[in-house]
Amino acid sequence: MGGYNRPVVWILDLDGVVWLADDVIPGVPEAVARLREAGNTILFLTNNSSRPVAYLLSKFERMGIAVEAGEIVTSAQAAASLVEPGTTVLVCAGAGVREALDARGVTMVDEGQAEAVIVGFHKEFDYKRLNAAYQALRGGARLIGTNDDTTYPTPDGPIPGGGALLAAVAAAGGVEPEVAGKPYQPMADAVRARIGDAADEGFLVGDRPDTDGLMAKRLGLPFALVFTGVTSEDDLPVDPEPVMTAPDLATLVAQELA
Repeated sequence: MGGYNRPVVWILDLDGVVWLADDVIPGVPEAVARLREAGNTILFLTNNSSRPVAYLLSKFERMGIAVEAGEIVTSAQAAASLVEPGTTVLVCAGAGVREALDARGVTMVDEGQAEAVIVGFHKEFDYKRLNAAYQALRGGARLIGTNDDTTYPTPDGPIPGGGALLAAVAAAGGVEPEVAGKPYQPMADAVRARIGDAADEGFLVGDRPDTDGLMAKRLGLPFALVFTGVTSEDDLPVDPEPVMTAPDLATLVAQELA
């Protein structure tokens, strides 16, 4: 990649790039500060829909990273954009989805009839939640997934992700879900709504070619791959092919701003 000697947009994935669960990846706070000092625009993009934005902001603060709410785009927000205000939605997801739907002016239910079912990552998923979603689908509800990532990176290795929960609901209902998060169009629309034409300048940094790489491709941006999340250097070559790889975000920033 290289050669970026003017301010550009850095679109950064969170899980696997900035942090792993509650652990900040070493060097990231300093790397983000360095990007800001160089005048770059930063947008944080996450497929994890389980947490409200306020939680993410407090997590950034604990890690020593200064971030504003307008710099965070979540798959929960992208999913909420797919339902109209006043719609009744059965929520099979975490607090982040509930926050986004509340801002959208949507009526939320945990069971019964609904016009849409939204599924996102949440550790409370069980048979009762699966059955509630299934019954709503039987009644004609649309199925919307915040994302279809089958795994989620943690310091102890991957765990089942929101896509695994979505697959269970889709299989039970026998329907094809609409997916909002990376690398699908609703997330691209959310990015462009947030930063406008600036989305055409810069690149996207992620740890998953199948989501982050394809998201970069949809946005028409170069993809930079770091090896702090799901993908390791041993997995190369990958598709789509990144324009640059680095062990971590700090190394990537140092190389690009050198």
